[in-house]
Amino acid sequence: MKRNLITGGLGYVGVNLARELIKRGEEVILFDLLPDSPMISDIRNEVKLIQGQLGNWAEVLEAVHSSHVDTIFHLGAMITMPAEANPWAAYETNANGLYHILEAVRHFEVTNVIWPSGIAVYAPGVAEIVNEDTYEANPSQIYAATKIFGERLGEYYHQKFNINFRSPSLPAICGPGRRAGLAAYASLMVHDPVRGLPAELPISEETQMPFIYIKDVIRCLMMLRDANEENLKRRIYSIQGFSVPAGEMAKTVLRHLPDAVIHFNSDRKMVKLAAAAPKMIDDSRARADWGWEPEYSWNEVVQDFISVVNEYPKLYK
Repeated sequence: MKRNLITGGLGYVGVNLARELIKRGEEVILFDLLPDSPMISDIRNEVKLIQGQLGNWAEVLEAVHSSHVDTIFHLGAMITMPAEANPWAAYETNANGLYHILEAVRHFEVTNVIWPSGIAVYAPGVAEIVNEDTYEANPSQIYAATKIFGERLGEYYHQKFNINFRSPSLPAICGPGRRAGLAAYASLMVHDPVRGLPAELPISEETQMPFIYIKDVIRCLMMLRDANEENLKRRIYSIQGFSVPAGEMAKTVLRHLPDAVIHFNSDRKMVKLAAAAPKMIDDSRARADWGWEPEYSWNEVVQDFISVVNEYPKLYK
């Protein structure tokens, strides 16, 4: 039986990953700053929860040492807005946190460490289509700086200590329960109308960003973990889901929810931030090396999203 440690285990991706691993009969240990969360009420008796801080070396070391895991999915991080509000805490959590995980992996010979990067690494005004070779420069936020650092640190630990570091560089994530941040507009566009509420979006109809559905995120993480090392030609892999202008996304929602009310409020700051991001990601290397391919287009996302929210109304109220 495979045994997994998920840092940031009570976060959005962590909880969804934990559920899928349990479905597959694998053991799951969650490491998080919080002592518990109602988001894991359905699997609480099937996971072990360790409370701790990624910036605390002793707590990370003990968690890895006591868990005896095969794989660490290192998902714990301070995301963009909280990180910008407290860049010192973000450095401790994001930069030192990854360093602590890699050192623990080195000492206790964990088989794999999976650490997601993302489109935040690209400088404002980057080309519309990006891949692994796109130059990452002049990060405008501490979150981006720590992601760039993390990519390079993971590659160094692989080269120096033969640590099996693998990193999917993900687009913005959407799905039920995703509400915070600039990229939440894709989720709110479906989530609010399903509940009979108008979707108030701070972007324009022309806004276009690359997205990936949460179920494809989980599949991607597990596919990369299970990929044959002989097939991997790099440590960082660019990943694409879908990319559609927001106005077209809204039309798709209306096809499935004819009574949906979707307002584009075009906040200048938000529109500018979205325009600075790439519009598309070239993931041809992931497809060639380990067979990556997203299962969900935006149309399929909307259908599944509606089904999930209707099935679990209390969870996504």
